[in-house]
Amino acid sequence: MIAMQGFQMDLVSEHRLSQMSPVEKVRFIIDEVKNGKILVLEKGLSPEEEASLIEMTMTLIEPDGFSGIEMESYPSEVDTSFIGKILKKNALKTRLTVIGPADQLKTLKKDRNMISALISTNK
Repeated sequence: MIAMQGFQMDLVSEHRLSQMSPVEKVRFIIDEVKNGKILVLEKGLSPEEEASLIEMTMTLIEPDGFSGIEMESYPSEVDTSFIGKILKKNALKTRLTVIGPADQLKTLKKDRNMISALISTNK
């Protein structure tokens, strides 16, 4: 039998995240990344959730242990739809986000429509 080496990538739906509180989202992301998973969130986090994720991650970094996270999102877009304008007053629409262990995920290039990342199985 051939042993496979690699990493696990989880694609997380907007629906799943919408059922979590902001604290639950941050805890879920940190727990998954600490287990070495790469997460791709269909809908990104709010600026407040991102700040909370970064703040909590910084408290958990350990030498020779958890190295933190790497996180990239497409730039937010303003909801310019008619309904969006009426109901939300130019609310920002968050977009896809990629999150993983800092020692395994490196962003190579990012623009409005593409995130190019290198994922390493070496720690």
